[in-house]
This record gives sequence, structure tokens and C-alpha cells, in this order.
Amino acid sequence: MHELPITENILQIALRHAGDAKRITRINLVIGDLSAVIGESVQFYWDIISKETIAEGATIHFERIRACFHCKDCENEFAPDGRKFECPQCGSDQVNLIAGREFQLESIEVE
Repeated sequence: MHELPITENILQIALRHAGDAKRITRINLVIGDLSAVIGESVQFYWDIISKETIAEGATIHFERIRACFHCKDCENEFAPDGRKFECPQCGSDQVNLIAGREFQLESIEVE
């Protein structure tokens, strides 16, 4: 359900930055695998709230960023295996997330 306010913010930002464009044709989003944002829900809400705006009918493109961790003990960088976040090299659970929680509006395309 948190996708509705997120999608509303995306629409507000896109409309503000569209300038004098006649139409917004595409929205490019970057979403990390661990961001807890469901792309299908964003698209669902987008189709509803963008009606009767210059963004109606715009395509939403999702670029997914895989989660990546850094092991504090052995300096290894790795993608998690399923729900396990331990370092596959040394087995340590002393890790920092370095990618995968992103959520940003990267760009809009207009006519």
C-alpha cells in the first residue's frame, strides 16, 4: 500500500520537471531489490493517478539494482544468496549493504 504515496510523489516530480512539454512519454526509475517497492503496484497506481494529466499513458521503466554487500572481516563484496546475508567467502555476518535499497526517479522523457 505504500506504493500509492510513492507513485504520487513520482507524478508530482515528473509534472514539475516536464516544463512546457506536451506529454510525458516515459518515466525511468531505479529500484533496488531490497527497497520493498513493488513495480507492479507502482504501475497500477500510476495508471490511475496520471489520468487527465500530461503523464497519462506514459511508460514506466524499472531498472533493478541487485543487492550487494561488503564484508567487514575479509573485504569481500558479494550478492546475497536468497535470504542469507552472510559472506560466502568467510561466513561472517559482519556486512554492510552497499547497493540494493535505491529508489529514485532517474529521468523522464517528454514530447
